[in-house]
Amino acid sequence: MSDTKQNNYLKIALLGNPNAGKSSVFNGLTGLSQKTGNYAGVTVDRLEGKTTFLRDQTKITLSILDLPGVYSLYPKSNDETIACKTLLDEKENIDVVVIVVDASNLKRNLLLATQVIDLKFKTVVALNMIDEANKQGVIINVEELEKALGVKVIPLDSRHQIGFTELKEAILNANVSNSVFYDINAAYIKDPLNYKEYITSTLFSNKNITTTSLENADKIYRFNTINYLIAKCVKSPDQLSSKKISSKIDAIITHKVYGYLILLLVLFFLFQFIFFISEAPMNWIETAFMSLGEFVQTKLPEGQLNDLIVNGLITGVSGVVMFIPQIAFLFMFIGFLEDSGYMARASFIMDKVMRPFGLNGKSVIPLISGTACAVPAIMATRAISNTKERLITVFILPLISCSARLPVYTLLISVLFPSSKFLGIFNSKGIVLFLLYFLGFFVTLLTAFALKKILKTKEASFFIMELPVYRWPQAKNIGIMVFSKVKIFVKEAGKIILAISVVLWFLSTHGASDEFKELEIKQAALVNTEPNEINSTELKRIETEKLEQSYIGKFGHFIEPSIKPLGYDWKIGIALITSFAAREVFVGTMATIYQANDTQNEIGIKQKLLTEKDEFGNLKYTPAVCWSLLLFYAFALQCMSTIAVVKRETKSWAWVMAQLAFMSALAYLSAFTAFQVLS
Repeated sequence: MSDTKQNNYLKIALLGNPNAGKSSVFNGLTGLSQKTGNYAGVTVDRLEGKTTFLRDQTKITLSILDLPGVYSLYPKSNDETIACKTLLDEKENIDVVVIVVDASNLKRNLLLATQVIDLKFKTVVALNMIDEANKQGVIINVEELEKALGVKVIPLDSRHQIGFTELKEAILNANVSNSVFYDINAAYIKDPLNYKEYITSTLFSNKNITTTSLENADKIYRFNTINYLIAKCVKSPDQLSSKKISSKIDAIITHKVYGYLILLLVLFFLFQFIFFISEAPMNWIETAFMSLGEFVQTKLPEGQLNDLIVNGLITGVSGVVMFIPQIAFLFMFIGFLEDSGYMARASFIMDKVMRPFGLNGKSVIPLISGTACAVPAIMATRAISNTKERLITVFILPLISCSARLPVYTLLISVLFPSSKFLGIFNSKGIVLFLLYFLGFFVTLLTAFALKKILKTKEASFFIMELPVYRWPQAKNIGIMVFSKVKIFVKEAGKIILAISVVLWFLSTHGASDEFKELEIKQAALVNTEPNEINSTELKRIETEKLEQSYIGKFGHFIEPSIKPLGYDWKIGIALITSFAAREVFVGTMATIYQANDTQNEIGIKQKLLTEKDEFGNLKYTPAVCWSLLLFYAFALQCMSTIAVVKRETKSWAWVMAQLAFMSALAYLSAFTAFQVLS
């Protein structure tokens, strides 16, 4: 390593146990300067960020790699294997390893710390959650611990941003410890071999190292040493600690009856909260885009460019942006549950419920995370060590209603219940949304039960989870998480919707038939005449006929017979097809199609659907049609990203096609039943 790199640029690996506060440390160091990708060849999140600061008028850059949480260097899951392999991969060029340990639970965390120190990296120990330890009256002799470990130990309160300056300074001055906590040559290796060489060779040879005698001897020896260190460096009081307080709260939260009621209430108020709080900003955004469209329409010369910008770009993008408040509030609520420690309790209490259906408590976190997005939720199933349970969880996850469905649900529920209250208090829209999410969860369990009977395996299943103490969530962490998730949503969904909106605009405003050309001539003649009620009515009739004669109208009519039993016309059919790219595209597609039928750009998409009539003059979007669409989108696998990640995770197109066929059939039959019964 050159002196220039040593002084000006360092690559840091952030490592620690789950629930040690590693994400808080990462956010505290990098802020919003983060990027998310995948490790090469796998779909586990790779989080990287940078922090820069001045030291003696020299700009220092720390490039920080946040590794997945691990308990030891003997991995038990894919996430842990990737973390260990990345740490030991020479191509990563890691300069310093920062081990994040929970100061309030030092004994468990020191196992990993001593293993990494024996790898002979330049190391710093970040003694995180020192504020929690202080609250519990735990006194840690930092100087004595530093002397024993042979590396710098930095007390850190990541919640209040205390200790980060000292941590950065320690990283710059990091050293390799002279301490040896386990001599691998003592009894097990005949030829001289250091600890790093053994762990590296075992990991990269793809051998199963989880049950070796070496691992057992390693842990026993280390814990004997750790017990000595704890006795020497840590003093714990006898008075009531945060863990005891957490235990008292858990007596209610994890109760065999109250626990489930509390979980249902949490989810119920989540969806009430989403609709109630987000309704006003959503209306502001929709109004702003409508005003922008009107402004652009009056300022630009009439013609194709004007029409493209107003009815293609602005209308399509508004179909994404207006739903940002709901998605942001959903992620904020999920972040609150995770940061407070409640999400771990949800997994714990649901383990007994999951068992009869072929799952365990570890499936709950992916299922709840699936309410945000199925893609990272499917990636999160890597924490499930049992192959059968993992495959079942991957198969059923897309049945959980994700945030991409929210725009569709919101639009259709708003048409179904324009303005109504339940019992004069609750928002009817929120209740319907809660029922849709609950329905999705109910069907996932039924599907999992069926798969449990179909898939046969002798692999043992177990569920072990340490419940963290309750903590008040950190606003900064939640804010960073919400910002990054919304940014990804806007960036990824926005690109798709923008492209589809332009294509839809072209297909809905152009046609090859003689009828289309004749209608264009009639429309142009009417636009240039003096506006009156007769001309306005005739113009709308021509616009409707023109849309039907366009490229997209012809294709919509082609597929209409197959979807007519569901109550759908050719316009809905187009939206169903385009939303396969991403479910939320449905709203943008409907907005673009109906905007193409409204040259005045006077009202929003919701009002258009409320006033839309069929060929007989009856309202088109009846409760039967709305419920049919809601159920279709509740079950249909309309997401290319989900299909791609399922293929990567299962390594099987057969699994993907079975999932697609099942969910498509379920969606069609559910929508058909709803429409036929309610019509």
